[in-house]
Amino acid sequence: MSADAPDAAPHIPVLIAPLIAAAAPVSGTWLDGTLGAGGYARALLKAGADRVIGIDRDPMALEMAQEWAAPYGDRVKLVEGVFSRLDAYATDLDGVVLDLGVSSMQLDLAERGFSFMRDGPLDMRMSQGGPSAADLVNGIEEGALADILYLYGEERASRRIARAIVRSRDAAPITTTLELAGIIEKCLPRSKPGQAHPATRSFQAIRIAVNGEYGELIGGLQAAERALKPGGVLAVVTFHSIEDRMVKRFLQDRSDGGGGGSRYAPMQEATARQFTLKSRKAITADAAELAANPRARSAKLRVALRTEAAPGVTDRKALGMPLLKGGK
Repeated sequence: MSADAPDAAPHIPVLIAPLIAAAAPVSGTWLDGTLGAGGYARALLKAGADRVIGIDRDPMALEMAQEWAAPYGDRVKLVEGVFSRLDAYATDLDGVVLDLGVSSMQLDLAERGFSFMRDGPLDMRMSQGGPSAADLVNGIEEGALADILYLYGEERASRRIARAIVRSRDAAPITTTLELAGIIEKCLPRSKPGQAHPATRSFQAIRIAVNGEYGELIGGLQAAERALKPGGVLAVVTFHSIEDRMVKRFLQDRSDGGGGGSRYAPMQEATARQFTLKSRKAITADAAELAANPRARSAKLRVALRTEAAPGVTDRKALGMPLLKGGK
């Protein structure tokens, strides 16, 4: 869940009711590629899944899951890993669900450094390993930092913010979330009531860069394509436009099947489709869910069914994945 409001309802799985409805009847073995607090996994078990494999790269999520998962016995299997490798953990799956972004559990802990609303170390690492947000903010050159803010966060003031960050770190390293948020706030107009915090886009961009989230997303879609059995369900919940665009284009590419043609373009040989879309439009939260869970306001759910066709080839650029210099 990608919202950063500290007063939002915690640990409520977004769009779970329409997901269960779209996947019905839920049965067999499912894989939850972003386990978090376990909301989707438990809902799938309650809806009829025989077994759920829960994957998370955050050791804390898996540690917390031990308590709620214990009563389910062997119906729940916990795996520390990334969803881009989910087909290495399981195959012949009846369903895969991916709930993208940062979890409310991570946002709510100041010491994890994800939220600009709480003061904590500038960390943002989902796996709690590797280079941190502080390493990125204090270590890369200004142009590369501006590119991350613009391409990953769609921040129009990216160059102004990058310049301010470099100026500040030249005086002393930037080490906390509120320190970084304050630098960003000074670069932008004061937000009006109801508008997002000025640091929203920049924090999103830095978090995505630290965790390699866009590459993970495409890798996860490809891995799900390899792991699902014919008729298996792929359900993906996104929280911002770039993620949704990538998922939408992936599923369109895998479901259109070629053919067509016109007076200007020759007829293409039809290719086997890897997925059938449950709906061409994304599913969004209804008024009742928005009232109960404000974090659902930007969420979109896309659902597709796997066919018998062999996995396809993916062009990351064609899917709208923002590419930094060097192709990352």
